Amino acid sequence: MSNSPQGSSALRGASFLIILQVSSRLLTFFANQLLLRFLTAPLLGLSARLEAYYLTVLFFARESLRVAIQRQPISTDDEESERQGELGGDESKRVKKTKSTEPDRNGEQAQAVVNLGYLAVVLGAVVTAVLGWFMHLSSGQGSEERFDEALRLYALAAILELLSEPCFVLMQVRLRFGTRALAESAGAFLRCGATLGSAIYASRNGLDLGVLPFALGQLAYGATLLVVYLGAGYGLATRDHFSIFLRRIGVKTGSKDEKAKSVTGGYLFSYFYQPTLSLASSMMAQSVVKHFLTQGDTFLVSILSTPHAQGIYALVNNYGGLLARLLFQPIEESSRSYFSRLLSTSSSSTTAEPSKSGQNEPAATKPAVEKARSDLHRLLKFYILGSTIVVALGPLAAPYLLSLVAGRSWSASASPALVAYCYYIPLLALNGVSEAFVASVATEAQVHTQSAYMAGFSVVFGLSAFTALRVLDMDPPVGLVCANAANMVCRIVWCAFFVGRYFREKGVGFDLSSLSPSGMTVAICAVTPYLVRRALLLAEDVVRGSAFMSLVVIGATAIPIVALLAFAERRFLIECYSSLRGTTSASASKSKTT
Repeated sequence: MSNSPQGSSALRGASFLIILQVSSRLLTFFANQLLLRFLTAPLLGLSARLEAYYLTVLFFARESLRVAIQRQPISTDDEESERQGELGGDESKRVKKTKSTEPDRNGEQAQAVVNLGYLAVVLGAVVTAVLGWFMHLSSGQGSEERFDEALRLYALAAILELLSEPCFVLMQVRLRFGTRALAESAGAFLRCGATLGSAIYASRNGLDLGVLPFALGQLAYGATLLVVYLGAGYGLATRDHFSIFLRRIGVKTGSKDEKAKSVTGGYLFSYFYQPTLSLASSMMAQSVVKHFLTQGDTFLVSILSTPHAQGIYALVNNYGGLLARLLFQPIEESSRSYFSRLLSTSSSSTTAEPSKSGQNEPAATKPAVEKARSDLHRLLKFYILGSTIVVALGPLAAPYLLSLVAGRSWSASASPALVAYCYYIPLLALNGVSEAFVASVATEAQVHTQSAYMAGFSVVFGLSAFTALRVLDMDPPVGLVCANAANMVCRIVWCAFFVGRYFREKGVGFDLSSLSPSGMTVAICAVTPYLVRRALLLAEDVVRGSAFMSLVVIGATAIPIVALLAFAERRFLIECYSSLRGTTSASASKSKTT
């Protein structure tokens, strides 16, 4: 990314989040491998329904607020340090004196963020109760699988996690990714321990806990997040003189004089920053549609298929989405924060121009737009090149990998869906970063437009799923992967039009055709499946039906193929390396000067 404070912070944030996701997901992965010994497919399918309930509560309560808050102007620790380093001696003294006589601006900004975080708690409490009641009514196996008890524990876990939201959003806008890494890694460790420990205890003592181990694990995770974020938030509040609890903006604590108020214009009831609240409400409708598209497959598979098929799809979704959670999700979150700051708050000194929503927004500077164009272009092309490797090698390696990690009993029924998921992963990656950019720069009017289109895409998803499962009579997990792919293609096309129009209106071109890989890359990927099959055939005496040895042969064949792909795209890779080295060098030089 660019040689700017935003670029350096985003790069460090992405690195933190990737390391976090890799460590926590690997821990969860190994715990799940042990847990599979105690699970049946119907039980795994039931746990997927409970997880969908949990994620739905969290999504409706906080997603739109999180995106909107990231676009709220607030000084990060890096930006504050950089401004202090740029001040001279006399000016620095003057700034310190000003700080001692005026209200702490950083504290007021932080209090505004914290207050908005409490809206997620209120929304979450309502959604938890309403959706939990519907889940209870729709459940036919409550007593058999301890479903009702598990549902209550999941609801409690969701409330605990939402109580940490005010401090979470504060850490997010301050770019304190270390706190998040600590919270989520500790939470993942305790979740795995609680889930696996209770399952082993029940097995050894002949107890039938049903899905309760999953609920206990989620409860441990939510409680851990709350403790860590409250501790970090309290320390920051003490330093910057604000409260981690709900408090009116601009009122000096302990003052009886009503004139001791700072400017509270733009705040609803002196608590909530109105522009951010307005943007969040605009995004709420889109969040509903987006979540249906994200979790709709889980609800559809529960309606249109058997509990056994639900368990198979849950397994495939967990393994197939592992790469997305390890790599794509951290990059998507960091990109959203980076582009928001680069194209909005970084240009606050420029003249405000009216948006289509009728509000005045800071006009992004031409250099900032050009940097955003270059960084987005590199990121998308890098995703496309990585996707060629996944598509070329993934479908061949997936059955052997599943047999190795889950056993032959799961591999026989889940392999076709995991193979289909390999073709779905590239679409998942491209859509994630594209929608992250849209969320960073879209006006309220454009958010409404996107919501309308996504409502149409949800119809496409539903029709595709019905056609695949009822008309074509496809295997339910495979059919749902295909329906998700159809929906994802629609969303990517819309984002492509938006990105092209956005940069065109800013006077900067964005050539979508230049994202395509070279002809040599396409040719290499086209012959890769044949080469791998040929290698497996020649090594048949060595492999002898072993999934591990088959993966070794595939890996050995992939090494020269990846090397050829790197040679074919050497110019682009050198460009990415130069950009990355420039960003890290700028960050290092800034650290030395501060």
